[in-house]
Amino acid sequence: MKQKFDFPLHYHAEYELNLILNAPGAKRIVGGHMEVIDELELILVGPNVYHAWVTHQCESESITEITIQFHNDLFDDKFLNRNQLGFVKNMLDCSQRGVQFSKETILALKDRIMFLNRKTGFDSVLELMSILHDLSKSRNMKTLSDPLFGNEKHTYNSRRIEKVYEFMYANYSQNITLAEVAKIANMPETSFSRFIKKRTNKTFIDSLNEIRLGHASRMLIDTTYSVAEIAYKCGFNNLSNFNRLFKRKKLCIPKEFRESYTAGNRVFI
Repeated sequence: MKQKFDFPLHYHAEYELNLILNAPGAKRIVGGHMEVIDELELILVGPNVYHAWVTHQCESESITEITIQFHNDLFDDKFLNRNQLGFVKNMLDCSQRGVQFSKETILALKDRIMFLNRKTGFDSVLELMSILHDLSKSRNMKTLSDPLFGNEKHTYNSRRIEKVYEFMYANYSQNITLAEVAKIANMPETSFSRFIKKRTNKTFIDSLNEIRLGHASRMLIDTTYSVAEIAYKCGFNNLSNFNRLFKRKKLCIPKEFRESYTAGNRVFI
């Protein structure tokens, strides 16, 4: 147990499963996502994804943190592509954005996670794989960071949608209209609006803003451009609108987001 989080923002080549107990008010950073956490927290972070937990407003004196790391060669590609491991493969793919598990899942698996270090050798590997399998089939998991924060691109099982996203990825800094993307999809505007919402659960403008905010988050961390410069470079022609959308998505303004990443000792391992 401990009273504060003292590990800096970092990334590494391994997958990491983090179980956090008794740390309400702490702040979690995964990729381009930041959030204040509650009593129970279980997060899977993929390789080379920025992550950290910060004490923030947490006043607990009994924080429990269990960290399990495993290398990406634990699962061979051919092994992962078997039908029986489809859920695990999908979960590991999603971990590039950070995967958050539900309270019900945490309560069901936390004892097994906490006692994993009591197993050794082959038994420990089997138990880890069993835990990952159960996690992959759990309900109400959600991804955290924006897809574009890590240059991640998804398959949408629709060539029309993929062509539209390719266009938006390449031209997010420009003015993009519904008429343009509907033409790329070879569909009337009204039909395309319904089609993209059905396929992605997002409207066209929400999809475009997600791409732009992903790039903006990356630039806030990796460049010294001002917030206004980043807004315009990412296709937002109105600074107030950029700040409003950013706060709605990240729960903080761009300046605070940048400070969370650059404050203190920013060390990567």
